This record gives sequence, structure tokens and C-alpha cells, in this order.
Amino acid sequence: MIKFLSYIIYGLVRLISYLPFPILYIFSDIVFFIVYYILRYRRKVVTENLNNSFPEKSEKEICSIRKEFYSHFCDTFIETIKMWSISEEEMKKRCKFLNPEIFDIYKAQNKNVITVLGHYGNWEWLTSFALWKDAYYLPIYKPLHNKVFDQMFLKIRRRFGTIPVAKNDTLRTMMRYRNENKHTATAFLGDQTPNKNSINYWTKFLNQDTAILIGTERIAKKLDQAIVFIKMNKIKRGYYEVDFIPLFDNPKETKEFEISEKHTRVLEDIIKENPAYWLWSHRRWKHKKED
Repeated sequence: MIKFLSYIIYGLVRLISYLPFPILYIFSDIVFFIVYYILRYRRKVVTENLNNSFPEKSEKEICSIRKEFYSHFCDTFIETIKMWSISEEEMKKRCKFLNPEIFDIYKAQNKNVITVLGHYGNWEWLTSFALWKDAYYLPIYKPLHNKVFDQMFLKIRRRFGTIPVAKNDTLRTMMRYRNENKHTATAFLGDQTPNKNSINYWTKFLNQDTAILIGTERIAKKLDQAIVFIKMNKIKRGYYEVDFIPLFDNPKETKEFEISEKHTRVLEDIIKENPAYWLWSHRRWKHKKED
């Protein structure tokens, strides 16, 4: 029964993707009203995260950011669905990569790249990178338990030539592409929460003690791949610009935790510029340092 319902939802999502953006955003506004005012989806988590991150802000300011976050959150859901049918031309118009030529420099040096990003803007639209640059873009993802939905999201993410890599296959896949002399840009989410038993580094992030995943740093050093941060700016509803910020060309020369600290600080600065576009419903601080 669950599988049958999953296929129905699968079909509906695909049909909805063919609607034009103006209608999709009306649908997003309706979903926002239901999620924010009726279901109150994770309101407590979002409010607590915002209050702890910005103790200097008034209740009115926190409420404003919270409301804008939920509106943006619903928009990103609709925009991700739209990826199923959006044309390459419109995708490039709505998600512009400002300096993709930076990867030509690393390619000339025969150096592969690790890109680091956060749950900021609409990170799913970054899978359109292959429309701008001839490189193997490998975003790391965690497979969903529901196989139907997992395949649905894989098809969406592969739409423009991106090659998603399951989390447990990360190192193996990166080494295979390197051995085949294929130029890659592997995308790591830098704001994921580590498993409790694999916490090796803590830092202050958004005014709170935060456990940081150091897998990105370890793999960068092991494979000697340059590290570039992906900064995604929301220009207006349905329009984004992407800027690549070089962080480290030679990761093997860095100190322990230097890479993890740096990409955390960059993301923090981006969030502080426009807080509403980060994923505040994420239980980022479920582990406490005193534990």
C-alpha cells in the first residue's frame, strides 16, 4: 500500500512540475499558510534555533526571520519539483554561476576540487552546474529509506548531467574518478550534524557550541584536492546567483581542523547576511558539548 501511494505521489509531482512558475508560487503560498499557521511544522525547533543564534535580536525580528524562512522553505520545495521539467535555458537564466571559469584553473593544474556548501538558498538547483562547466559534478547525498522517492530525487538531481554519489561511496568514487584522470568537483554539505560517536571537533557557530563533521577536511588532505566554497545568493523569488570562493589550494599544508574552521566561518558570515535562507528547521544542535 505504501509503495502504491508512493508511485501516485511520484506521478503527481511530475505533473505539477509542468505548471508555470507563477502558478507554482501561488501553490507555494498556500502550502506556506498550511505549514506555518496550521501544522506549525517544527515551529519550536526553528524559534529556538533563531533565538539561540541571534540573542541580540528582538522578538519581532525573530518572528520576521522565521516567517520569511518558512516562505522560502516552501518555495525551495516547489522549485525543486520544477527541476523535473524546466528547460536548460530557463534554468541558466534563474540560477547563474558567476565564475565557473575558476575550475579551468584547477583543471590546468590537474587538480580536482572539493566544493563545500551549506543548506542555504536552494542547494538543489546547484545540480545545474554541469550546464555551465564541463566537469563531473558529484554531490554527496544520503539515500532515502523510501526507494520510490529516492529514485525520484535521483532523477531530478541527474537532470542536467550531475552525478549524485551515495554518502557511503564517497571516497571510493572520488578515487575512481581520479584514477581515470577525470576532472571532478565533489560537493560536501558542511553543516551536517555528525553522529554522536563520531564527533571529533567542536567550534562556535552562530553563537552556539557546535559539533563539526571533519570528513571533508580528511578527504581533502588524503586526495590533495583544492577546496572551494559555494556561496549562493537569492536575488529574488526564483532567481539565484552562485559565486565560488577559493579557500585552500593545498590542503595538505593546513593545520588540523583549519579547513573545518574556515568553511564554518564562511557559512556563518553568509547566514548572518540573510538569515532567512538557511535551513533553520534542521536539528543542527541536537548534540550538546557537555555530553
